Amino acid sequence: MTFDLTGLGDWGDLPFFADDLPQITDKIAGDVLPPPALTFAALSRSQPDATRVVILGQDPYHTPGKADGLAFSIPEGFGGRLDSLGNIFKEIQSDTGEERTKTALHDWADQGVLLLNTALTVPPGKPKAHARLGWSTLVKQVLGHLGDRPRAFILWGRPAQGYAEHIAPHHLILQSAHPSPLSVHRGFFGSRPFSKVNQWLIDQGQEPINWADP
Repeated sequence: MTFDLTGLGDWGDLPFFADDLPQITDKIAGDVLPPPALTFAALSRSQPDATRVVILGQDPYHTPGKADGLAFSIPEGFGGRLDSLGNIFKEIQSDTGEERTKTALHDWADQGVLLLNTALTVPPGKPKAHARLGWSTLVKQVLGHLGDRPRAFILWGRPAQGYAEHIAPHHLILQSAHPSPLSVHRGFFGSRPFSKVNQWLIDQGQEPINWADP
């Protein structure tokens, strides 16, 4: 197993990559999703200084061809069920009155949204199988590295909410149920995270995020 670390940029200075990743690599047997070349795509796409918003999810999609390294993002033309992302689209419509149909969320990342999961790999067809593999160390280090100035954090689902204690109170912290079909009706619908984040960004003197189609 060889992960692509070439695009990490400033994230590459985190101790995790020298101290913990080799041990995780040794524990992984067989295929993982997303493919190893995309495991750190979220970090590569959203460098620390550019990150304004963090959306923290659970683990990658476990259906081959669905995970692209950015939490909740799905490659264009996937053709299968959208599940969590479809519910995110519904909440965007309800919350902002705007429509999102583009499944690849790279334009969010380019606006400063870090789309990170609490586990960065999953075996095909085995959700949460890598939840205790050691990825939590990376997540904690990422959150700590982003503590230098106020940012917005959206924590979806219990695994993500478990990291709230690692986020300083000067940030905006929004928590709700995960958008998965199994939990979406437990408080995700109606939570209005997109308008809340944008209003907070405006109050901070920043440009809001365009959550709709680019």
